Amino acid sequence: MDIKEQKAIIEAMLFASGRAVKIEEVVQVLDMDRKEAELILQQMRLEYEEKNRGIQIIKVQNTYQMCTKKEYYNYIYKLVDKRKKPTLSNAMVEILSIIAYNPRITRAEIDSIRGVASDGVIYKLLDYSLIQEAGKADVPGKPMTYKVTNEFLKLFGYSSLDELPELPNIKDEQLEIEEKMQGENYEEQV
Repeated sequence: MDIKEQKAIIEAMLFASGRAVKIEEVVQVLDMDRKEAELILQQMRLEYEEKNRGIQIIKVQNTYQMCTKKEYYNYIYKLVDKRKKPTLSNAMVEILSIIAYNPRITRAEIDSIRGVASDGVIYKLLDYSLIQEAGKADVPGKPMTYKVTNEFLKLFGYSSLDELPELPNIKDEQLEIEEKMQGENYEEQV
C-alpha cells in the first residue's frame, strides 16, 4: 500500500469516526509501525494547514481528530447548534487556569486561591465538559479533585498540558519590588 492510499484511509477514519482517534487504532487498522503512523499524521496535519481549507487535523494527547478551523466557528455554530453560544466568564477562565496548572486540585483549594466560593462555576465547567472529576484526594473527608479535559485542550488549541505557558514567578518579582522600595525609603531617611 502506498503512502497516498494510507493517507486516504486515515483521512476516512478520522472523518467517519467523528471523534478523537487513538494512534493505536490507526496502527492496528493499517497494520503499520507507530512511528510511521505518527509521521504520516504529522504530514497530513501540515498539508491541511498549508492549504486554504476549512478543516484541520488536531492532535490531543495521543489522539488525532478532524475538525473545522477555529476561524470558521461562527459559521458552523449557526448551522449545527441552535442553542445560545456558550461564553466563558472571567471566573470560568480563572478556575480553568487554576485547574490546568494544578491537576487533581480540590474545590476547597480552588476557593482558597480565589478567595471566593467556586461551586456554581465548577458545575458549569463540568456541564461544558471542560473539566472532569479526577478522583478523591487522600485527605480527611476525601474531597473530589478536578482536572481539565481534552475538550479544554481543543478549545484553547493545546495538544497537551505541557504546552501551557510557564507561569511567572510572582514571589521573586514581589520581593524585588519590596527590596527596591525599602532601599528608596532608607535613602530618604538618611
